[in-house]
Amino acid sequence: MKTVNAYAAPSAGAELEKFQYELPELKNDQVDIKVHYCGLCHSDMSMINNDWGQSSYPLVPGHEIVGEVIALGSEVKGLKKGDKVGMGWFSGSCMHCNQCMDGKQHLCGSSESTIVGRHGGFADTVRGHWSWVTLLPKGIDMAKAGPLFCGGITVFNPIVLSGVQPTDKVGVIGLGGLGHMALKFLKAWGCEVTAFTSSPNKKEALLKMGAHHVVDSTNPKDLESIAGSLNFILNTTNVKLDWDSYLSTLAPQGKLHTVGAVLQPMEIPAFSLIGGEKSVGGSPLGSVALTRKMLEFCVRHNIYPTVEEFKMEDVNKAIQHLEEGKARFRVVLKV
Repeated sequence: MKTVNAYAAPSAGAELEKFQYELPELKNDQVDIKVHYCGLCHSDMSMINNDWGQSSYPLVPGHEIVGEVIALGSEVKGLKKGDKVGMGWFSGSCMHCNQCMDGKQHLCGSSESTIVGRHGGFADTVRGHWSWVTLLPKGIDMAKAGPLFCGGITVFNPIVLSGVQPTDKVGVIGLGGLGHMALKFLKAWGCEVTAFTSSPNKKEALLKMGAHHVVDSTNPKDLESIAGSLNFILNTTNVKLDWDSYLSTLAPQGKLHTVGAVLQPMEIPAFSLIGGEKSVGGSPLGSVALTRKMLEFCVRHNIYPTVEEFKMEDVNKAIQHLEEGKARFRVVLKV
């Protein structure tokens, strides 16, 4: 048994408190990670508040984890003590279903989520199956790498999944924690990137961040000016929007892809899709192999989320900072 020192929400919506729990004996296929940094994600907020109806308490949030291997079972492959590693939303999958055997472990029907029904990374130690504990590439900035294991792979996967080409013209809706990473990835991919914003005063900041064009999504004339021009649009917001207006900016066979967890039904007129052979899709995070490729891409192009760092003991201040919409753009907790 190993004692873990953590921070947990004792009930829905409550402030986090110091919390200790015991990890059982390490299984042969498991790895224990000493947490160095852990990102604070909006999904952590949703779990703390039980917005999705799947939280159990006390709940230790945290699923954007980077740290060091301190213990591993006899069947663990490719890792050793002292290795610098990361782990994201998933901490395990069955490894025998068709999805797992096809390299799509993130689509496994019996996958284990790091903070659903078990305790996450707002702690000094976290445990996972070895297949989901990813070795960090040399030269990566660990202080900024945590959010790549959730927000990063969430917006990287659609680029690959949708077959986005370097010659494509693309758009990003929402330039917050997810969207600013999507913008950085797509620019490095070689695309011509349009940033959609409802705040025109953000134009200069978005151009400095890498956008080639900025469109006021509340201005019909701005949207009309790019009608039929985009090959791919990535939505990173979780709010209801005028989806038909965005579909009108797509070129024939263009794709609108959402990673934002929009809780209301998305109203998509059929004829807006049929006429131009357009499509709408969505995705969760990404596979183990794609996560590794994303990390290598980040190191190669020096791509990191823009982060603000808090000490782990200041976790409630960090949560308040995020709740108030002040985060620019991802929050990372240092243990």
